[in-house]
Amino acid sequence: MSIESGTFETLIPSRYISFTIPNLLSPEFSSYLHSRLLRLAVLDSTKPIQDGRPPLVAAMLVPKGREEDWLFSTEEGQLQLISSDCGVSRLVLIGNELERSGGGGDDGWGGGRVYRRWECEDDTYVDRLEERVGALLMWLLPKGDSDSGDCDVRFLRYEDDVIGSVVLERCCGKLVGEMVVEDVEIEGTEMSKREFRRRLRFKRMPNLVQSQIRIVPNECNGGGLGIKECLIGDLGGTLVHPYLAPMVAGLSLIGRHLSEKLESGMRPRALCCGVGGGALLMFLVNQCGFEVVGVEMDEVVLSVARQYFGLESSELVQICVGDVIEILKNLDFHGIVPRSWSMVGHNDSPIDPLAEFSGGFDAIFVDLDSHDCTTGVSAPPLEFMQRDVLVATKLSLFKTGIVILNVMPPNRSFYEMLLHELRAVFEELYEIDTGNGENYVVIATKSPLPPASRDFKIPFVTKLKRRGLEQYGYGGEAILTYLEGMVGERRCLRRFIVVHTTNS
Repeated sequence: MSIESGTFETLIPSRYISFTIPNLLSPEFSSYLHSRLLRLAVLDSTKPIQDGRPPLVAAMLVPKGREEDWLFSTEEGQLQLISSDCGVSRLVLIGNELERSGGGGDDGWGGGRVYRRWECEDDTYVDRLEERVGALLMWLLPKGDSDSGDCDVRFLRYEDDVIGSVVLERCCGKLVGEMVVEDVEIEGTEMSKREFRRRLRFKRMPNLVQSQIRIVPNECNGGGLGIKECLIGDLGGTLVHPYLAPMVAGLSLIGRHLSEKLESGMRPRALCCGVGGGALLMFLVNQCGFEVVGVEMDEVVLSVARQYFGLESSELVQICVGDVIEILKNLDFHGIVPRSWSMVGHNDSPIDPLAEFSGGFDAIFVDLDSHDCTTGVSAPPLEFMQRDVLVATKLSLFKTGIVILNVMPPNRSFYEMLLHELRAVFEELYEIDTGNGENYVVIATKSPLPPASRDFKIPFVTKLKRRGLEQYGYGGEAILTYLEGMVGERRCLRRFIVVHTTNS
């Protein structure tokens, strides 16, 4: 596309323009930017500049080999990048021209597009490349900065833990839109040099991993990526998503009730709002003894979960296709579920929704994110925080039941609003900081918890400890925070400091 003179002299909130320019860089930089044309994508922040503050233009070199990753090739991805740095007024991405080879393939498993992280032994190479590219960006500076003669461009570098990846499939759901299933090799821990994950991402939120599980590459194929077959590692035995283990650990608050139920031969019941790949559902069934009802809005997501993530329907795992917020709002609490929603059980056979929703739940897990990429990554969606939805959720619980929410607040005011709405409906609120700087787990109780619930020797809590969750719940160190007082008094917190006991 042709760019008119003066197009970039003014900042226009949310404006996104993508175009190509000839690659005039010297051959020295062809090992990174090698295409005949360079692709530039310019996005102005969604937020207007505050009076008196000079605009800040940031530039980023697209990681070599990831030019077609939605995070760098789409407006949605760039919105996520710019939202992570609220001080940036304009973000410019520079990378190789997109190949446009398509996301599918004739081999039936997504074309097998492989990415390996680019490595360079010359520590100054990227510095020199950024300096040279920065000199070419003067015409992209807003009027005033460009007139000053100073190139005030801050270069940002994108870093994550992905060493390599291979696309297994790209598909499109009617409600969530395009999605990709990929196997990735990530940087290992001190105990392991190589770790492998299978991940599900949506195009509308490409920087957010919707689901992931541990995989074991087939050693017969070299033990690396690019293979068509792999082994799903320890399905239902571990939770690798950073917030899922803290969510499960929240069950320790009602550990006494769950232990009594299990000892009587009854399985606790959980409702999972959002299924994704199904890791949480399978863990609750296989490791915690629950029976689970999962609600997912898009049938294609469920198909992907079954094919690639090991989700299985059974007598203990029932799946409902529909909008869980609308389902909760339309329940009349006599077991009536609108006919427009379908439920399937073992072998995809229809089941009676009346029986599934009328009995109530011991725990409701809420793992839903916002569909609006312009606000950045946030969870839960604002629709869930409506008073009628929260009341309906509370009424769906047993007397001793709890709601466990994955919360990704885009800002402090969002989090305080969430706590305010929850406090207006539920009896007690608890918080778990997952420690990753993004997620919090908030637990809301239908009834006040008895002091006796804080018992180290409860069998269910002991089971959680054996599953490696003690750092997030009772029996570990200092985790659950009881939120007291009004939202404005959040600093007045009472921490439950729990020490290890050799007898538990």
